[in-house]
Amino acid sequence: MSDVEALKDLVLKHKALKQEIGKVIIGQNEAIAHILLSILSGGHSLLIGVPGLAKTL
Repeated sequence: MSDVEALKDLVLKHKALKQEIGKVIIGQNEAIAHILLSILSGGHSLLIGVPGLAKTL
């Protein structure tokens, strides 16, 4: 598998993962993207918001 094919496969898996998470956490696409970025890069995220926005999932 070439690097280009591997990258395309990674992009498809990332999109599929965001879609699956979006089925549970509705309307928080930007937060989902930031959380995935922090997880994949080995970093941390702090979610701040009003109660009821699924921050503890």
